[in-house]
Amino acid sequence: MGKLAGKVAFVTGSSSGIGAACALRFVEDGAIVVGFDLADSSEGDWAEAVKQQPKCLFIEGDVTDDDALKAAIEKTHSELGCLDIVVNSAGVAGVGSVHLCDPAEMDRTMDINFNGTFLACRHALPIMMEQRSGSIMNIASVEGLEAQEFTAPYNASKGAVVLLSKNMAIDYGRWGIRVNAICPGFIETPMSAAIEDPGMRARVDGAHQLGRMGTPREVANVAAFLASDEASFVSGSAMTVDGGFSAGKRFGVDELYGLAPTD
Repeated sequence: MGKLAGKVAFVTGSSSGIGAACALRFVEDGAIVVGFDLADSSEGDWAEAVKQQPKCLFIEGDVTDDDALKAAIEKTHSELGCLDIVVNSAGVAGVGSVHLCDPAEMDRTMDINFNGTFLACRHALPIMMEQRSGSIMNIASVEGLEAQEFTAPYNASKGAVVLLSKNMAIDYGRWGIRVNAICPGFIETPMSAAIEDPGMRARVDGAHQLGRMGTPREVANVAAFLASDEASFVSGSAMTVDGGFSAGKRFGVDELYGLAPTD
């Protein structure tokens, strides 16, 4: 039996990237997953999750639509009998320095990344409160912990997700509900595929102390831990999954003293 056997998970952004990887990993650990996204996917991790667990459901919808999220979460509860896990993974990039940022771009980014997370939690929490149990994971970013250039809307939205998660950990811990933010570094997803310049890609890889971007599966592995009883005393954290991106800076001193790997 997997460590999530008998659990029901609701995952936004389930059709690709981190959301799809979480869905597949949860199924492998015994859960049934309800995916929520703008469109279904007939390939990749989500399709494999459905293949492995035919009881998985997909509900088409937009995380900025409060009514659609309410209906989807109510359907999850009514058809599957409980709601144990929520992963808020739906998100978009938002670019621009403040003086160059169109207010519509800021609104769009905040609406999807922050409000979408808030709305899903808003409808999931009463169910979990009645159960006196649940694990919520909000996919934030290392850019919600430290700033990056020319991405003010994205950074602001993910910083808000981190603090929202901590507030919920405080407000709902006594109801048996754990809430954590997961803060990935740069991950090989459709969003990071926008980095096409080889020089920039090399700099981004090198900013991670492991020398590369991560994979959606590596984030999903952490989500599976946080969703399980193995993480029963983990709540209110902003857990980095970033290959050392946020650990600090490296300036080549090890190379100067001949301490760096040579192969």
